[in-house]
Amino acid sequence: LRRAGNEEFRRGQYGPAAELYSRALAQLEAAGDASAEERSVLLANRAACHLKDGACSLCVADCTSALELVPFGIKPLLRRAAAYEALERYSLAYVDYKTALQVDCSVQAAHDGVNRMTKALLEKDGVNWRQKLPPIPTVPVSAQTRWSVPSAQDPGANTPPATAPEGEGDKTTAGMERARMLKEEGNEFVKKGNHKKAVEKYSESLKLNKECATYTNRALCYLTLKQYKEAAQDCTEALKLDPKNVKALYRRAQALKELKDYKSSIADVKSLLKTEPKNTAALRLLQELNRA
Repeated sequence: LRRAGNEEFRRGQYGPAAELYSRALAQLEAAGDASAEERSVLLANRAACHLKDGACSLCVADCTSALELVPFGIKPLLRRAAAYEALERYSLAYVDYKTALQVDCSVQAAHDGVNRMTKALLEKDGVNWRQKLPPIPTVPVSAQTRWSVPSAQDPGANTPPATAPEGEGDKTTAGMERARMLKEEGNEFVKKGNHKKAVEKYSESLKLNKECATYTNRALCYLTLKQYKEAAQDCTEALKLDPKNVKALYRRAQALKELKDYKSSIADVKSLLKTEPKNTAALRLLQELNRA
């Protein structure tokens, strides 16, 4: 279940991934398995899904549970910090970033986070901002070595859980959160009808994290701006990440129709209808293409 969840996460399907992690957690509880390590990893993975979907409070809850099971885990600390940051709870984010640096001082995401939070807290609370901070826990030496020094008996036991869904290490966590925020900013511009500005935001986001939804969002903007070639390219990139993505297939079909590549457009609509046979927009587009 965890492997299946990781696969869904890589495809950008965060809701289904979270569901699989929840089922895995339920299995462990049902089996009476008290594996704190395994449950902590699953909770941290599910937290990553919540963070991606913008459910920051749920992310905080899962990270807190993960840290209760395995104190001072790097991934739950960084994810909770990112969630607190998104919730504008800067002092709590600062504490988590500082704690992560005690565990492993080489994590760039934590250094960047501390710098951002210092700036935000200085603006919010003035020069005495440190006096308002909650206490920063002291990380015991055992927890520091736990994440950074491999054990001779078990080479995999003392490294950060490699099963976490990103598979790209913790240094990208802040970058991924920044990418998510940029995507949200792009979405806001779309709602306001400012598609050029939205394209800029989505482009910045994609530099940090190549995500299927961001590509399909930018493709929609390109369609509106009549940049059909760019729209088709973005949908192709999205389909590399998720070959059955309905939005990518539909939007590429729309772009190809405008580019008068009717054969390829029809092929995309037919692929889409295999996944969603009753998709009315796709059926209508197919009728238009057959008349073209």
